[in-house]
Amino acid sequence: MDAVPVPAVRSRAARPWLRIFLIGLVLWLATVVVTFLTSNPNLIPTLVLLGSFLVPVTFVAWAFERRDTGELTASLVFNTFLTGGILGVLAASVLEAYLLHPSPWLFLGVGLIEEAAKLGALMLLTRRLATKSIRDGMILGAAVGFGFAAFESAGYAFTALFTVDGLSLMQLVQTELLRGLLAPVGHGLWTAIVGGVLFSASSHRHFAITGKLLLAYFGVSLLHALWDSMHNIALVLTLLLTEGEQYVRTPNGWLVRPSAEQVNLLPVLEWSGLAVTSVVGIAWLLIVWRRAPRPYRIGWRMPIRQPTGY
Repeated sequence: MDAVPVPAVRSRAARPWLRIFLIGLVLWLATVVVTFLTSNPNLIPTLVLLGSFLVPVTFVAWAFERRDTGELTASLVFNTFLTGGILGVLAASVLEAYLLHPSPWLFLGVGLIEEAAKLGALMLLTRRLATKSIRDGMILGAAVGFGFAAFESAGYAFTALFTVDGLSLMQLVQTELLRGLLAPVGHGLWTAIVGGVLFSASSHRHFAITGKLLLAYFGVSLLHALWDSMHNIALVLTLLLTEGEQYVRTPNGWLVRPSAEQVNLLPVLEWSGLAVTSVVGIAWLLIVWRRAPRPYRIGWRMPIRQPTGY
């Protein structure tokens, strides 16, 4: 008998990203319950770290399963996530402190600085890769972006704990829930796009600063700026679409009393704007991903031949 080839099959290992998410979610919920029941302040760091890192780590693990080459190891992705995230947060913090001042261009400046900081961290940590595929660049870019998001969310959650009335665990939990839900369409998405474009124009040992890369950088910076400024944009649109403001006298001056129509319209406009920004970013990501050439794919086996019968 002739040898019969068996079609290539994909390795069906259990999904580690799903286990990470489910176990982490259970641990976070348990931490929330125990913290509320005991009011133990020693649990607050655990609550902050679990809530801030759960979604970013899950998405990085999910993206790692879709790697193209053997050079993209778990240790490299972990190092990119951790070191890239810290470097990005530190660089952005320093640049924003010295370069930005309250102005109409504040959000655009934040977008340009933070995206540049993450791109610089990505280039620094992956400069020695011998093979630079577009999809691997997107995964490593996502790792840097999600690392940045995790550390940034931890800072926001910790800050939300402190209120004028004392410590507020409820506000901390609400902040982590909101930022966790929005994390997939934020920093990780934007840096993944730039990472793919960066690797597409790079040689084996050197990165090239091309017009396409600059266009991608300015594009994701604009998405970033629109995301951050969406509340202000929605506020202006609400005032334009509704009748004039009603002012209330207070001991410290005059305040605007919003109408019921304005109260209902503002969140609709804000969330609609965030949704449109997210859809544009996701569509851009999919275009870059699908246009990438597909080399040998990790997780596929070679065809197997049956023993020859007599």
